[in-house]
Amino acid sequence: MSLVLDPAAQDLLFREAHTANTFTGEPVTEEQVQAIYDLVKYGPTAFNQTPLRIVLVRSAEARERLVTHMSEGNQAKTAAAPLVAILAADNEFHEELPTLFPAFPQAKDLFFAERAARESAARVNAALQAAYFIIGVRAAGLAAGPMTGFDFAGVQKEFLDDDHTPLMVVNIGKPGEGASYPRSPRLEFDQVITTV
Repeated sequence: MSLVLDPAAQDLLFREAHTANTFTGEPVTEEQVQAIYDLVKYGPTAFNQTPLRIVLVRSAEARERLVTHMSEGNQAKTAAAPLVAILAADNEFHEELPTLFPAFPQAKDLFFAERAARESAARVNAALQAAYFIIGVRAAGLAAGPMTGFDFAGVQKEFLDDDHTPLMVVNIGKPGEGASYPRSPRLEFDQVITTV
C-alpha cells in the first residue's frame, strides 16, 4: 500500500467527506474548535508564517450581521449552521516572524517590509492554512461548507479591519439530511501530473 494513513482515516478526510449545505442542530463546541486548531497549526507554510485569522460567529446578533453580506444562495444555510467561521489573512503577519521563524529572524524585514509583498504572502499562506483548517474540521468528525459567495468589503468592514482580508466563510457542523450533492468528477492522475 502506497499510503501510510489508515483507509478509514483516508475516507474521513477525503473520499467520503463532502461540502455540507445542511447540518443537524448539534452544537460545535469551543473544545472541538480548539482541538481542530491544535492539530492544523502544524501544517507547513513559507517561513512558518501564520497569517490565518479566524472569527467564530456564534451570537445571534453577529450571525444576522453576517447573513446580510452573504450571497442570496448562501444566506439560509449560513443562518442555520451550528457554527460559522470567517477565515481571513492578517497582512501584518510579519510582526510574528522573529518568534515563529527564529532560524532566520531577518526574514521579517528582508522579504516583508513592503505591504504588497505581505499581502501576497498572507493570501497564499492563509489560503493554505484554510485548507488545513477544513481538513481539521473533517478530522473532528464534522463537515465544512466553505463559501466565497459574499460581499468581501462588507464582511471586512463589519468583522475585520484594514489589516485583515477575508478569504472565505465556512459553515461547520454535523451534516444533516441531504447535506451534500453526489460526488462530482475529479481529474485523473495523467490530466494533472507531468513528469519532466
